[in-house]
Amino acid sequence: MKRWQLWLGILISAVLLYLALRGLQLELVWDSLKGAHYIWLIPGIAVYFLGVWVRSWRWHYMLRPLKKISTRSMFPVVTIGYMGNNIYPARAGEILRAVILKQREDVPVSASLATVIVERVFDGVVMLAFVFLNLGELAKLTSDSGIIGNIQQVAFWGAIVFIGALLVFLLAAMFPQITQKIVDWGIQKFLPLRLREKTSQISQRFLTGLESLRSPQEALMIFFTSVIIWLLETGKYWFVMHAFDFEVSFFALMLMNGIVNLATTIPSAPGYLGTFDAPGIALLSAYGVPPEMATGYTLVLHAALWFPITVLGAYYYLRQPMRWGSKEIKTIQETSSGDPT
Repeated sequence: MKRWQLWLGILISAVLLYLALRGLQLELVWDSLKGAHYIWLIPGIAVYFLGVWVRSWRWHYMLRPLKKISTRSMFPVVTIGYMGNNIYPARAGEILRAVILKQREDVPVSASLATVIVERVFDGVVMLAFVFLNLGELAKLTSDSGIIGNIQQVAFWGAIVFIGALLVFLLAAMFPQITQKIVDWGIQKFLPLRLREKTSQISQRFLTGLESLRSPQEALMIFFTSVIIWLLETGKYWFVMHAFDFEVSFFALMLMNGIVNLATTIPSAPGYLGTFDAPGIALLSAYGVPPEMATGYTLVLHAALWFPITVLGAYYYLRQPMRWGSKEIKTIQETSSGDPT
């Protein structure tokens, strides 16, 4: 990642954290943390890891046209990817898990990255569905609720982006030969001669990774699996809420889940610092939760989402680390520069 992009992410995180924490009585935030019933984190973490298992099943399902890999084998790779996303900027964990899958199962990186991108598009569509499902609730919130006040407009443009991307992938999957001809035409017209053959090979492998979308039934299965995943994650929000002295509806937590995860697509410091916390605190405050209580809850929730999966991912990685030979380093360099092989 270019150095200026890293510093831009850190700057955005710092600004959002400042906006989220300014004016708070920090002693009240500390009181909310001291008075929390942390036993509720146990079922929250359990239901979260159930969601990670379902994610592993979804990825196994999407990779079936390329290679049949059991969900049990996919689970460690998915957790390693989460670890990478949590400690490196720019969601580098997605590249990490694709490269590890290449090393362990010999699945081409460009093909597995295609499935990862499709996963993220479906996740975005579900997050937007959570927001749109609760637009009535959102309209009741105060107009001066900062970040939350403009979320309807953000959701509208987000819907255009994610649904547009989903349609492009669906059409590319259903009409691979036509898509390849269009891509090859663009390659011949816009790329220098030395890059044409390799880029065409990469695009062919990428289109192979979209085969799981070739029938409406397959696409619906991936969508409904994505809904289950995010409902399970909202279940974690619900369990952690019971550790604190406030209560909002499950639908409000669905809305929070949708907003904070859409916000984490913004560049930030590693671990989504600020981009997760600021909108979460703002939303709960708009629902009438005392800001200090909302801050304590959001910080604990963020830590409970970050720490367990990062530790487990590190454990799985250390059990069978990547073999950092010249081939693997070259693959990551090419992938990071937009040339996945």
